[in-house]
Amino acid sequence: MSASEQLEVVEICAGAGGQTLGLERAGFRHRLAVELDRNAATTLRHNLHAVLGYSEAEAEEAVKVGDVADPGVWDPADHPNIDLLAGGVPCPPFSIAGKQLGASDERDLFAWAVELCGKIKPKALLLENVRGLSANRFAAYRQHVLDRLREYGYIAEWKLLHANEFGVSQLRPRFVLVALRPEYAEYFAWPEQHPKEPLTVGELLKDLMGSRGWEPEQVDSWVRKANDIAPTIVGGSKKHGGADLGPTRAKRAWAELGVDAMGVADDPPVEGWRPLDGAPGPKLTAAMVARIQGWDDIKAEGGVEALARMEFGWDFQGRKTSVYRQIGNAFPPPVAKALGESIRNALQQVGEPRTLLEATDGVLDPVYKLLRDQPRPLTVDQIIVRLAKTGTVMEQPDVERHLSHLSHDFAVTTMVRSNGAVAYSLGEFKAFIGQDDHQRHDLFTLHRAKIS
Repeated sequence: MSASEQLEVVEICAGAGGQTLGLERAGFRHRLAVELDRNAATTLRHNLHAVLGYSEAEAEEAVKVGDVADPGVWDPADHPNIDLLAGGVPCPPFSIAGKQLGASDERDLFAWAVELCGKIKPKALLLENVRGLSANRFAAYRQHVLDRLREYGYIAEWKLLHANEFGVSQLRPRFVLVALRPEYAEYFAWPEQHPKEPLTVGELLKDLMGSRGWEPEQVDSWVRKANDIAPTIVGGSKKHGGADLGPTRAKRAWAELGVDAMGVADDPPVEGWRPLDGAPGPKLTAAMVARIQGWDDIKAEGGVEALARMEFGWDFQGRKTSVYRQIGNAFPPPVAKALGESIRNALQQVGEPRTLLEATDGVLDPVYKLLRDQPRPLTVDQIIVRLAKTGTVMEQPDVERHLSHLSHDFAVTTMVRSNGAVAYSLGEFKAFIGQDDHQRHDLFTLHRAKIS
């Protein structure tokens, strides 16, 4: 592939376009973007045309609205061997703030996306999710993902990335999976950290806070208090009501920065504004939150023409609460661009190839790996002994904890031996991977109005 060739991407669960914009700036053009939320899809379609230069017909054709797993919305078979399959599949199944149901959550599409990769055979796969997926609770889930990708002929890596490492004024950890075909994987390197520290919230938002007449001395006082980067922006969901800046812990962190996190303001403070009822300071507007996420200003002098000239200019469509959710649920564009550039370089085989460790059978969850390869059930004592032979030392409580985690995402069956000992065997993966009879269909239909 020559450096001049146009690279194409199919993006699932595209949202309002954070990853879309980053990948476009990295040199990818969207053949297709699929999104469930109609408001986010409207924003995406509008900006493909107004900011990224697609014709109206091209933007209309590129954005599909509906459940990404519904064959009536799009046909994956139309996109074989695409350069990149990318997406930010739903986070609640793995979020620490939620129940961490994983494969048992009807919103879980991570495993489905991996199977989709196996069907359409892209040159590269990029999936991002919340930090919770990196927890020990999901070690076997991650192991299953790596094993399946390896079966499909890909070399995959996980990495926890932080948005502030890429110039974004926010502590936003995202757990990222990148998988490539072997001939490209040897040219892949994770993006390097941005050389400059990000601006503090105060420095970043000073001009916006003073844009409607709030006295300069009040603005300066607020800037001095807002002297750190932001906690993770939380977009929330339709299930949890209106827009605010997150759960209790996040609200406390915002208060320390002089921000009232109990909602989102329509406008910045005006002359004479003072906090009331013990509020720590002003609320943020959607435009301020967008800056913290790494976007350029929502509105710019000169309209969409000016936005199109900005690296991360974007024009959000809809009412305030919808716009805030679109912004808050997005993947920061600068992070997406950095990842896109690394993947583009790999696909164009730029630089010196590195030595791959594809022959190494990495083990994230030794209990999962042991049971997966065993035709007969094993007791806890047998598991401990067999693991010890491989150099892995585990005590009974450790093995039992692994078995408990496994039971959430896999069918774990038990049998009682004649001596009373319980033996375990590993059954099928519970996650939705496209099955016609999976419970995901009924649950998704039941809860669709609250899924975002």
